[in-house]
Amino acid sequence: MLKGIISITGKAGLYKLLSRGKNNLIVENITTGKRMPTYPHEKVISLPDISIYTEGGDVPLPDVLEKLYAKADGKAVDMKGFATPEALREYFAEVLPEFDRDRVYTTDIRKLFSWYNILVAADITKFKDDEIAQDEAAEAAEKADEESKA
Repeated sequence: MLKGIISITGKAGLYKLLSRGKNNLIVENITTGKRMPTYPHEKVISLPDISIYTEGGDVPLPDVLEKLYAKADGKAVDMKGFATPEALREYFAEVLPEFDRDRVYTTDIRKLFSWYNILVAADITKFKDDEIAQDEAAEAAEKADEESKA
């Protein structure tokens, strides 16, 4: 579950939010375990708040990570295996075919794969909240009931 996992602009890696102070946040680097404060002038964003542009709207990052996890069979993505930016974009097109090729840059895809690798290495492989998954399952069941009655 990605709740509490954040990215800090200008700092490499991902961080786990530990606590909130009066004028700062206390975070822990997922990879190294090192704790540090962040301050109001630093741009902090929660991973569930990020989305990827597609032709039909935006797709939340947790959904994209789920698809990437399925495509990679739960393993890390070998970033060195992509000889060219086009190869990287082709692989991402297999994960999310409808991504907006004009607005999603190769650097964005690299960052996404890097974050995915960090999460998998930290054994964080559940990307969506249980409540959201339960809501989606309930909606799918309702839709199936409606279709079977029709």
